[in-house]
Amino acid sequence: PPPRGVCTMDYEGMRMGPTGAESLVMDAETLSSWQGIVDLMAEICGVPAGLVMRITGNDIEVFVSSRTEGNPYHVGDAETLAGSGLYCEHVIKTRAPLHVPDALSDATWRRNPDIKLGMIAYHGHPIVAPSGDLFGTICVLDTKPRVLELQYDKLIESFKQHIEQDLESMRRAQELESRNRDLTAAMARIQALEGVLPICQYCKKIRLQGADEADPKSW
Repeated sequence: PPPRGVCTMDYEGMRMGPTGAESLVMDAETLSSWQGIVDLMAEICGVPAGLVMRITGNDIEVFVSSRTEGNPYHVGDAETLAGSGLYCEHVIKTRAPLHVPDALSDATWRRNPDIKLGMIAYHGHPIVAPSGDLFGTICVLDTKPRVLELQYDKLIESFKQHIEQDLESMRRAQELESRNRDLTAAMARIQALEGVLPICQYCKKIRLQGADEADPKSW
């Protein structure tokens, strides 16, 4: 693997700055739901760590971490993404799932940073934001060699899809809120105009200056 801080991977076309997902507002209910997802994922897969990782600028951080015994990852832990050698870096670069049964027996992964934490087995999927940018990853890690069975891969994929649906729901809610703000501002401007212009309260047309308001043609 490349030395820390040196990017030998081709990141051309990969957005490393702020993504559309970073502007989404995460409510407490959704965050609690995601916590339940990683807790259940780790429990069912029988691993010490289940994570949702999030890209923030040029870094990747632990966004949600399972409350399982032996989990060394804490919310807020972050690494520079490009050239980190992390399992998740590969998932983000390829936009594809990654399964590493035993990093110690694999020349590609035997020196990756997660091994310092004892995590030698990995399985992760990319999480794609509604904008098409990558939000991050959802993954499980183990301290012993592990070939993940197909049903567990499908489980993780279903959790990934659930999270992506939550991101889309947040986008729609935020978009609706923005439209409502614009509408409220527009109505306030109309009300302000009604104070200085003869505007019909029903059809919102402006009466011609000097015309008789009883004359329908004056509007």
